[in-house]
Amino acid sequence: MRLIIQIPCFNEEQTLPQTLAALPRHIEGVDKVEWLIIDDGSKDRTVEVARAHGVDHVVGFAQNRGLARAFMAGIDACLRLGADIIVNTDADNQYPGGVIEALVAPILKGEAEIVIADRQTNLVEHFSATKKVLQRLGSWVVRQASGTDVPDAVSGFRAISREAAERMFIVSDYTYTIESIIQAGSHRTAITSIPIRTNDKTRESRLVKSIGSYVARSVTTILRIYTMYKPLKAFIGLGMALAIPAVLLSIRFVVNYIMEPDLSRHVQSLILVAILSIMAFQSLMFAFLADLIASNRKMLEDALIRIKRLDRAREGIDTSRQGASFESRERVAAPQEVER
Repeated sequence: MRLIIQIPCFNEEQTLPQTLAALPRHIEGVDKVEWLIIDDGSKDRTVEVARAHGVDHVVGFAQNRGLARAFMAGIDACLRLGADIIVNTDADNQYPGGVIEALVAPILKGEAEIVIADRQTNLVEHFSATKKVLQRLGSWVVRQASGTDVPDAVSGFRAISREAAERMFIVSDYTYTIESIIQAGSHRTAITSIPIRTNDKTRESRLVKSIGSYVARSVTTILRIYTMYKPLKAFIGLGMALAIPAVLLSIRFVVNYIMEPDLSRHVQSLILVAILSIMAFQSLMFAFLADLIASNRKMLEDALIRIKRLDRAREGIDTSRQGASFESRERVAAPQEVER
């Protein structure tokens, strides 16, 4: 059983030592615990500091590509390294490394495939009242969209089994937290949570520039991912929202026309009924087309999972024959990632 703790990093030389100092090297039920950082185009000494503090693997980008891309680069690297469980945490020491053993316990017991730490945001002292309300509201919306019961949807502290990681495909450039939960819900992945208390604040969030922009981008992400994974519900819901007023206006038009058979006095209602009916019909057509596209995407995801497994199996065979290390093979297999 191999566990890899991955940490996306962007200019984290100041806070990374604290984060690494709290990470475990031994966990009951796990044979080997390794550390990996994803250097997202850092301009400071993040990589040098990571290596000086015992990080086992470093992958990264030549320039900053954002948290979502860094997260997926780490997932891919961990899978290539043969991780059975992947733990993702932040470099700002927000999450306590000492609870990682509890975080992975449901996976080791076979009770879950993804475990997300619940920060209990109502207890976080440095969160404003507005932020606490928005966090709870946002998590509620994600629960409705995903069909899961995750109390803290935007928590980045999570443990992921190999099987769940193989099925994870993040398309957002902004963040992975919301999308991965909606996607997991669509795949019927077993998700659970454990409550934690966060550490003291070390710096301002780089993801949340302002509450307004974060809410706008989060809403956009939820709508985009929901329509991607549940298009039939999304577009049929829109179609029904347009069709019901059309039907009611049609009844009103007929009643008024019977009472006063002068078409010129009711033509506006007739035009509005026609517009709403056309829009409702188009929405229903979009629903069926989007559902077909979603079915094709599922088949592509299954094919990509098989390709990933075959690639790793082939790399394992080649490595054993040629005596090459993972790092040297990784530079050939994934040129978009640079080994520092």
